[in-house]
Amino acid sequence: MKKIYLSIVLLASLVLGACSSSDNDDSKNAAYSEEKVSEAPEWQIDWSNSQDCPDWSEPDGTLYENWTILMVQIEETLQPFVSENDMMAIFVNGELRGLANPATTVDGELTGTATFLMKAYGNETSKETVHASLQYYSQKLKHLFTLSANINLSSDVTTGTDEDYVPLFTLGSAKYPVVKTENVESLLTVAGITPARGNIVGAFVGDECRGKVELSGLGITLLDIYGRSAGESVTLKCYDAAKGLMYTIPDAVKM
Repeated sequence: MKKIYLSIVLLASLVLGACSSSDNDDSKNAAYSEEKVSEAPEWQIDWSNSQDCPDWSEPDGTLYENWTILMVQIEETLQPFVSENDMMAIFVNGELRGLANPATTVDGELTGTATFLMKAYGNETSKETVHASLQYYSQKLKHLFTLSANINLSSDVTTGTDEDYVPLFTLGSAKYPVVKTENVESLLTVAGITPARGNIVGAFVGDECRGKVELSGLGITLLDIYGRSAGESVTLKCYDAAKGLMYTIPDAVKM
């Protein structure tokens, strides 16, 4: 049987807080407020959603001439929520071509539940361009994550059991379809706050955490901010452990 390998790795590159009142009347910069805090915040994005489990069925392999094996690893952020009834599917030009539950073993070794081993079928040739969609449904989160792209099929590019493919499904969230990446050290500096290594920065819309990162202290710390819609106003909060302060910058980013 002739194999045509799907360059699904290209999908990985697709993507496509409440303001505190200032306790310091002598603040020299109106761009932010600050308050004393006694402990580090426990900010987390809530990835839970309310989507029903998809009604997916295993494709009939006899209808296809080609196939490839895909091994997909769930990204670290979503690993705590993986369960045995989760499903991974691949669609090509809108047609379901592969379906899998979490793998328990790969080559005789235990994988836990964060790896999906899937056989994907096709009739396309290596010269064709197709619209491919990799979809992951988390039962615990009731959330369907989707990464899609137009890709070329190639017989000399493989994604198989000898490679680690970790797609960033959080960048294809149904709950947060708008994603913006900002250098938060730059935003803090513009607001008049001196960034320090180890400080924790969180992004908020209202009271809802939309992103969190620890500062590198190197001048560039990238924060992915997740939005429900374009135009949302994002507040940044920065926790300075050394000073025991929480800085708040309202309207720091527009989605």
